[in-house]
Amino acid sequence: MRRSIWFCLGLGLCLAAKAYGNGGHLWSIGVIGRQLGELLAGCPFCSAPSLTMAEQLAQSDAVLLVKWVGGKPAAGNDGGTTDFEIVEVVKQPSGSGFKPGGALSLVRYRAAKAGTLFLLLGTKGGAVIDWGSPLEVTVESFTYMKQAPSPDVPTTKRLKYFMKYLEAADQTIATDAYGEFANAPYADITPLAPEMPRENLRKWVLDPNVSPSRLGLYGLMLGLCGKPEDAAILEQKILEMSEDFRLGIDGVMGGYLLLTGEEGLAKLEASKVANKKAPFSETYAAMQALRFMWQYGEGKIPAERLRQSMRLFLERPELADLVIADLARMKDWSIQTRLMQLYGQEEYDIPSIKRAIVRFLLACAKDVPAADGSSGAVAQKPEHAALAAKYLAELEAKDPKTVADAKRFFFIK
Repeated sequence: MRRSIWFCLGLGLCLAAKAYGNGGHLWSIGVIGRQLGELLAGCPFCSAPSLTMAEQLAQSDAVLLVKWVGGKPAAGNDGGTTDFEIVEVVKQPSGSGFKPGGALSLVRYRAAKAGTLFLLLGTKGGAVIDWGSPLEVTVESFTYMKQAPSPDVPTTKRLKYFMKYLEAADQTIATDAYGEFANAPYADITPLAPEMPRENLRKWVLDPNVSPSRLGLYGLMLGLCGKPEDAAILEQKILEMSEDFRLGIDGVMGGYLLLTGEEGLAKLEASKVANKKAPFSETYAAMQALRFMWQYGEGKIPAERLRQSMRLFLERPELADLVIADLARMKDWSIQTRLMQLYGQEEYDIPSIKRAIVRFLLACAKDVPAADGSSGAVAQKPEHAALAAKYLAELEAKDPKTVADAKRFFFIK
């Protein structure tokens, strides 16, 4: 399970809340989903299988390449058996005695054509080996798996191998290579920028035959390795008209911002945030791209400019609780008075938004300089913290239940 899985969960729950009106509890779950996603390692805009082939091979005690010979079909309560001939022994426990040309029979019949290749992965359990379900392979996919660097090799070095196979004709290979990138921390992907296949990435981003699940990675990679003229390709993809949820478009937006900085941010604001006709999912994706630039942008867009952009999302009530949490993380204490004006107003009169405002004020009130123990002097409370304390007192008098609820699960990350 990876970061974009939680993106989809958070988005789905937010969409549900939008559809059902005052479903504030769903918005709260959306916040939780996004926060859990931030705790998971991996490419910021990717989804991935739980284990890649290299990881599965490394965790297995026995790995055999076999070919299908025959077997006994299932009958009644008898599941039958399947017979294989061992073609190659990749690894095996000491004393197992497997060797090419040997026979192996597994419980349960699996139909196949004679000579079809399978990969068997086994785990030693006492004196026997427990075999997993046979995985059908080709000579090419088996060679790819066998030659793949083990998980013990530094990630960036490993990715150089997998990068060659991102759009391999064999889908088993292509999917696994993508999974390696999706599992990799962003910091281990960025050093590969000079070696990324820029020309291929330009094609893949616009190719309708490329799996949508890979769009986020390819958009991000083009943003890392591309030239200024490549921004037009990403912009073309971003501005495509679609009412459907576009998996990975947040990664394309992130790559676009890496290439264009403030200029691209202004275009993204106009097309996906200020534009009220933009689908909710597109606006949410733009928010994801903004969060990405805050965490990974390394000053490409100034911090204050990112805060200014995030404030725009306050105009979308369906995103308000998420935005308020982000602005607290960004320490944008300038919006306190604005939040107090929004508290309880029409579309913002929802429990999750009210709790988000209270938690914003709690974080702001606690953002004070550490006491200087050496001098014994008491640090003067900053103006923003004093104002937050004042607003908290007002809310506690007006709406004590919401304040109490917000405090129950309040923590500062």
